[in-house]
Amino acid sequence: MAHREVTMLEVREVLRQWLARIPNKRIAGGLGLDVKTVRRYLSAATSAGLVMGAETVSEELLLAVMEQIRPVTGRPHGEGWARCEEHRALIKGFVSRRVRLSKVRKLLLRRGVEVSYPTLRRFAMAELGFGDAAPTIPLADCGPGEEVQLDTGWMPHFLPDDLGKRRRYRAWIFTSVLSRHRFVYPIFSESTQTAIAACEAAWEHFGGVFRVVIVDNTKAIVQTADPLSPKITIAFLEYAQARGFVIDTARVRKPKDKARVERAVQTVRDDCFGGEDLRGLEDALARGTFWCLEEYGLRRHSRTQRLPREHFEAEERACLLPAPTEPYDIPIWATPKVGRDQHAQVAKALYSVPTKYIGHTLRARADRSLVRLYQGAVLIKTHPRMPPGKRSTDRSDFPAEKTAYALRDIGYLAKKAAEHGPSVGLFADRLLAGDLPWTRMRQVYALLGLAKRYGSVRLEDACARALAADMLDVHRLRRLLEIVPAPLTTPNTSVLPFARHLRSPSQYALPFTRKTQGEDA
Repeated sequence: MAHREVTMLEVREVLRQWLARIPNKRIAGGLGLDVKTVRRYLSAATSAGLVMGAETVSEELLLAVMEQIRPVTGRPHGEGWARCEEHRALIKGFVSRRVRLSKVRKLLLRRGVEVSYPTLRRFAMAELGFGDAAPTIPLADCGPGEEVQLDTGWMPHFLPDDLGKRRRYRAWIFTSVLSRHRFVYPIFSESTQTAIAACEAAWEHFGGVFRVVIVDNTKAIVQTADPLSPKITIAFLEYAQARGFVIDTARVRKPKDKARVERAVQTVRDDCFGGEDLRGLEDALARGTFWCLEEYGLRRHSRTQRLPREHFEAEERACLLPAPTEPYDIPIWATPKVGRDQHAQVAKALYSVPTKYIGHTLRARADRSLVRLYQGAVLIKTHPRMPPGKRSTDRSDFPAEKTAYALRDIGYLAKKAAEHGPSVGLFADRLLAGDLPWTRMRQVYALLGLAKRYGSVRLEDACARALAADMLDVHRLRRLLEIVPAPLTTPNTSVLPFARHLRSPSQYALPFTRKTQGEDA
């Protein structure tokens, strides 16, 4: 006959009826017990101090009775247990070094000790504390609207596309710490841009912004993980400042720091998207939103014993920060290096900077309308945002003498030529006249080179002669300068100053005398 566990209520009822002077057979028949069992309970009670005439059965006496009638469980240990006891120190050393028990059994076999794995496991658990989980203290819930936990994980595959390929996707999962209300945002790639887009969609879903966002150490948000002072990605940090929430990062490999959302990845993958026929992110987003509101949101939570959606609407929605009214302009942060052409590349477009920054690595921020370039914390240049493949060049960033040809500045060359004389300026204007003037810019550069070689006066005279003859050829102008002699200039009549060490004859020690003819030297 199988053993039946007798409850404390049954023992108390036996003793209560006995005190009421009910016969033992009637007690056994009423409770479905054997008469011998009733007698055993009464014997244990009388030995514990129960006497006829007592008004009630105390808790102490009842515990003493239960201790006496408790059946002896377990069985005697066999030879394998004895071998384990004999090698307790060796096994304890292996367990303390976190060696797997299957490996411990092999190491014991090498030493000639044969023990079955179940016996070894029972011994380690009973005697050495193997497998004992550390005590867990439940983390207190926060106030309404204070914290939301964020995690990401892989989801199932979409249906095959036109080429027969199935694509796998991920999902950002938001879980409110207090109400456990959730939001799911599917994505293809985990990046800072998708993290910001997911947050924007989450604030719209929740109807406001939580004060603290607890995030995992994903590179999309956390650039350098640290338990005390993590370094947040600059783009996401700027977004947090714009929306007014605080970023709290979980420690590395510490899932309990975000326990409310840690197990949600498997639930979302299996319960939300599992077995669904989805073709793209739009279908997945619609399915995730419906699941959060109508399925999971209306399912009683085992911990709070409330519907997450109802709990959130009742206590948290009114406590959130105001929801954004305008879409966030997601910026692009980059660290471009300035090339020899004085341009830095940001988002596949080029932007000019002053000459002194050639070879420097800058920080760049690009939004929908502007691109800002920084050296450290100093803003050095601002450009309008250009599409990929285009460039924005500020001519003031370049030396004037080098930008004329690069920027096809015809006016600058004509102005430089006019500085050497009116005929030179007119000669340059005649050269640049007509269609496609930049194709004759090299001739003007050659004209300016003649001014450096022969001087402005001679070039002015030669240009006047050439214009009178209606001759517009720089090579012939150069030969004309070689043939025509240079104009005569007045001699230099400036008086040289006295030599620095010139002295009068009286200042010498010996007087100076002239030699006469016939006088010996």
